[in-house]
Amino acid sequence: MIRFFKKLALLFILLIILVPMETKANTGEKIVGRIPEANATLYATEKEGVLERVLTNFKLQWMGHPKIFPKWTNVINPSYHPELYYSDINNDGKKEIIIVLTIGYGSEDVIQEVHVLHIRDDGGLLEILVDNPMAIINKNVKTEASKTEAIITIGKNTTKINVKELGIVPSHIFENVSIGRTLEFKVINNKLMAIVGATIAPSGGFLGEIHITYTFKDNMYQAEQISFIPRWELD
Repeated sequence: MIRFFKKLALLFILLIILVPMETKANTGEKIVGRIPEANATLYATEKEGVLERVLTNFKLQWMGHPKIFPKWTNVINPSYHPELYYSDINNDGKKEIIIVLTIGYGSEDVIQEVHVLHIRDDGGLLEILVDNPMAIINKNVKTEASKTEAIITIGKNTTKINVKELGIVPSHIFENVSIGRTLEFKVINNKLMAIVGATIAPSGGFLGEIHITYTFKDNMYQAEQISFIPRWELD
């Protein structure tokens, strides 16, 4: 009998220890995005990252069931919380869930990644590969630069920019155009787009943006159109 009560006491102590730990884990989860039209809610928890705290352990509550994404991360800054879209970006008559995460930012830099979720006929979600915009640019964009001029060529289209007009100290000008200090994803007019910045100097050297419009082909999202928009044509 004494042995029984000892076991019961030990079990009671374990319950006291474990229950608060579980409660603490649950209270760390918070809402970081919603799509009211789709009745979808995105949750995440905070944890220590390499340089600062980050959002991780993402969970998308969809159709009453959670879809877990443990490897996703997003910076903690509320100004860069996840962006959610609900749009038919593959022209199949059904809307997709698109989630844009910001994985890095600075005074003039923003780096994002995108996750596209197709909704299956049974209501489940399937993540679809999106071709890396930097790989697309490496294959299709050529650049040249000097202390006086920057040249960006995509296919048969070439844009020349007078670097002198930017007022940059010549010693600060890069040897070539730098692409990718900013990398953002947006959904515009039911099209998934990557917007990648081009610069010629660490500060004040913004030249314009490379716009990549995606299309769904061979079970993935690939580049349909690539264009360079110089700084003077941007809003």
